[in-house]
Amino acid sequence: MKSKMNRRDFVVKSGLSGSALFLSDLKGSMAKSATVKIGIITDLHHDIMHDAIDRLSKFIEAMNHEKPDFIIQAGDFCIPKKENKPLLDVWNQFDGPRHHVLGNHDTDGGYTREQTVAFWNAQGKYYSFDQSGFHFIVLDGNEHNESESRPPGYARYISATQLNWLRDDLKNTTLPTVVFCHQGLDNDAGGLENGTLLRYTLEQEKSKTGKPKVKMVISGHHHQDYCNLINDIHYVQINSASYQWLGGDYQEIRYSKEVDKARPNIKYTVPYREPIWAVIEIVDGKEIRIKGKKTEFVGSSPADLQVEMDTYIYPIVPFISDRILKI
Repeated sequence: MKSKMNRRDFVVKSGLSGSALFLSDLKGSMAKSATVKIGIITDLHHDIMHDAIDRLSKFIEAMNHEKPDFIIQAGDFCIPKKENKPLLDVWNQFDGPRHHVLGNHDTDGGYTREQTVAFWNAQGKYYSFDQSGFHFIVLDGNEHNESESRPPGYARYISATQLNWLRDDLKNTTLPTVVFCHQGLDNDAGGLENGTLLRYTLEQEKSKTGKPKVKMVISGHHHQDYCNLINDIHYVQINSASYQWLGGDYQEIRYSKEVDKARPNIKYTVPYREPIWAVIEIVDGKEIRIKGKKTEFVGSSPADLQVEMDTYIYPIVPFISDRILKI
């Protein structure tokens, strides 16, 4: 026998149903309007720059004022020796989540990547996390390619083990995704040796719209300022907080003899007078807004020194450009 529903029950149940629909619509609306704010600094090179602690202090002070959802340093931060603990003390003054990316110089002096991760109290050599409706992946581009034909120099490779982890990680998220890697995936001048394979891997995992889940890849390492769009993914290079390396052909003592004696590698660089960094906002899941810092060179500019620019391809500049990128 069917039970009868009186008018009051109908109104209450209809109201509850309407509330559920409203909440469902609200959740959908919130998902579509996800916004995240990131503070990023890279290539500080504390073990080369005499004033790296001051540079990082200015970044942390600015970030505590800006209040991003998290900050991240994209590599070449410092090696894991006890003398560098004061730098970490400054880093830890940020009042919010802090993340690390391994750079090739963070193991100089014979240290291992595991020692550096432990010293920084980082989450791992590579890892992922969710924040404010987005998925973030941190890669370790410092694995060794066992091939005898690999190019000389620092390791800059993603192993099969890490690549399979990346594929699984991408499959297991439904969120729009941002990838961090110290070395560029889009730069064959010192970028990842298997960068093409990594780009293809990122392109294959699609969202419901048919576009890649990965919206942006952020790198450091190259100490330059550029952005490339490849198959619907933005590849953004964040300039060094400190300098561009020029080498022995263009050496110049840019501070003092005392600084040069204490930090002899600075003369092979063209330093930036003030530290530079960027704040990146992904707004409504539709637009990436990058706000960068600008300064000037210390001493002679690359143009003054007639630096051969074909070696660098992209310009050497003491700034990070403001950009608006459409997703």
